[in-house]
Amino acid sequence: MKIIKNYFLNSSYQLLVVMLPIITIPYISRVLGPEGVGVNTFTFAIIQYFILIGNIGITTYGNREIAYNQGNKKTRSQIFWEIAFLRFITVGISILLFMIFLGFQKANLIIYLLQSIALIASAFDISWYFMGVEKFSRTVGRNFLVSTLSVILIFLFVKEKSDLPLYIIIITGSMLVGNLSLWPTLKKEVELPNLKMINISHHLLPTIQLFLPQIAIQIYAVANKNMLGVFDSMTAVGYFNQSNSIILALTPFVTSLGTVMLPRVSNMFAEGDNLKAKSMLKKSFEIMTAISIPMVFGVMGIALKFAPFFFGKDFTSVGLLMMIQAPIILFMAWSNVIGVQYLLPFNRLNHFTISVSIGAVLNVAINLVAIPVYGVVGAMVATVIAEFSVAVYQLYVVRKEFNILSMIIESWKYLFSGIIMFIVVYCLNEKMTMNIYNLVLQILAGGIIYVVLNIILKTNIFFQIKNMIFRKIDQ
Repeated sequence: MKIIKNYFLNSSYQLLVVMLPIITIPYISRVLGPEGVGVNTFTFAIIQYFILIGNIGITTYGNREIAYNQGNKKTRSQIFWEIAFLRFITVGISILLFMIFLGFQKANLIIYLLQSIALIASAFDISWYFMGVEKFSRTVGRNFLVSTLSVILIFLFVKEKSDLPLYIIIITGSMLVGNLSLWPTLKKEVELPNLKMINISHHLLPTIQLFLPQIAIQIYAVANKNMLGVFDSMTAVGYFNQSNSIILALTPFVTSLGTVMLPRVSNMFAEGDNLKAKSMLKKSFEIMTAISIPMVFGVMGIALKFAPFFFGKDFTSVGLLMMIQAPIILFMAWSNVIGVQYLLPFNRLNHFTISVSIGAVLNVAINLVAIPVYGVVGAMVATVIAEFSVAVYQLYVVRKEFNILSMIIESWKYLFSGIIMFIVVYCLNEKMTMNIYNLVLQILAGGIIYVVLNIILKTNIFFQIKNMIFRKIDQ
């Protein structure tokens, strides 16, 4: 039950982080326009590389190390301070590198400086600690208040295209305030550091090992935006980003379970309970498949008319991009289960690194060929192929531990339900005028069809939910 509670808490938090900015997207799209959105996206994508350098794999490593020592406050405290001090140092180095980078920039200098507030904010990010001790509720409330405030400020002060710098200040400033707000809660969690006992060096190698896959992940997550800006235009970057923003709003439902399961499976691994961990992962795979498939087909069903309605007429072409990109929700679900929930806790870092490196290489290679010819559509196809390749490789390397073919074949009921749902939703979308009422109607119709078909086909998820409900009633 704790895993389920943490899953919904973390899903809520991750969804909150993405959804609150999305509330402002229709407004910002119309105020800043495709080029303004593109400039913001392009410059922040550059800053993300420096954030990555400052992080050097600390988020995942810190989560895992704290999880290994959940029950020992003294050891846990020492590990926390060592990792926190290491992050201060690495982010400091990254800031110096960023200042060197600025020396070579002539365009958007002020924008880059404002975006760098996010780099400073990353030094104070300690969410990894609370994930490691499985106290996800600590992050939800505070970040809700900070994010809500940022949305209010955007509507109050961002009124025209020239307000792009102010918009960036609000977004990056909220990151800094949100991260700083978690520090006071540490008083009851960790002991004061014994500075004489601090040993940062022994954390450096394992964080660097986790840093390598993070580089690859960043390449196929961000490189598309940078390459579009170089080979196409800032407007194309804006189109790509708006499609990406909608897909990312849905992925917390499939990635949050990985965040919750990582410390739990890591703890099981530390205690030698491998069989139970593998059993949990099989269930996780089916749950994530059952959740992600209706998201994929739901997005594809409403995309064409949703894009101009939500983003504005200038973003009509985003609808096709959403349809192309939607399948990555399923691929991310599979790679999250195998990669984050299994390979990382079981210290199979080499396989994890290879998988994301394959995705990064494919992404860059396809972009180099596709963007000059097909523009933003080519970049989106590259994203889907990259994510698919990561999932396929990870499934391949665990084929001896899990009956992967059987797990995928058993998902046919969810796939069938999703396809029928898509046909109905797409037809409704084509015939109806797009407005908020018809959008809600289409979403509800799709959801009802998917659930009913799961009941008719008697899927495992249906039985699990049914048993859970009856168990609650009996209590």
